[in-house]
Amino acid sequence: MLSALDVSPDKVAVIMPAAGRGRRFERDENKLFALLDGKPIWLQTVLRLRSNQRVGPIVMPISAADESSFRDGYDDQLQQLDVQLVTGGKERIDSVQCGLQALTDWPDDGLVAIHDAARPLVRSADLDQVFDKAALCGAAILAVPVTATVKRSSDGGLSCRTVDRSELSLAATPQVFRLALLRQAYQRHRGRPATDDAQLVARSGHDVALVHGASDNLKVTLPTDLVIAEAILKIQNETP
Repeated sequence: MLSALDVSPDKVAVIMPAAGRGRRFERDENKLFALLDGKPIWLQTVLRLRSNQRVGPIVMPISAADESSFRDGYDDQLQQLDVQLVTGGKERIDSVQCGLQALTDWPDDGLVAIHDAARPLVRSADLDQVFDKAALCGAAILAVPVTATVKRSSDGGLSCRTVDRSELSLAATPQVFRLALLRQAYQRHRGRPATDDAQLVARSGHDVALVHGASDNLKVTLPTDLVIAEAILKIQNETP
């Protein structure tokens, strides 16, 4: 088991927000407890991260309502996998801030990755690529190139035009930053809506690099996504 104080230069701390309710998943409990290949989604995500030797401490912000489910049902796994639970916030941005507050011993120039707890299929090679890029330039995110034809309509669908997809990518996670840079971006945040951490960092004046990763880095959002994730995981496990 890794120590939460392991700050070796090649290590990357991870904040894994898990406080959302996943309302689109159409179930009463947190969707992260849904089983993927016999294990909860969040646990599959942690196991995938732990398969990469560069991943150091993992901080998982959770909702107060889910704390007993995590601690009573999975305390052994949490300890074995060196996962620190903290109470998250109402919004994702609040949970990330809670995670940052827990990294009291992480160096300012150390790397911190923000990774969706509902993305259990990220490939270790893609983790290495985005870690390497962030180490070089301070901020990098995984993304997937847009391959479909994209249309834009501004009149309620009465007409449309084709958008050049050559410059378009779909943002994914992990999103990786130097700790000092990420803290600064959050300190400058004044409530203006932001859809991800990269947007906050870009607003602070720092460029964020794109690293194109595998398209199977699926985020489980809808019930049908779980079926797709099962199929992807099976293929990944069967492919050397």
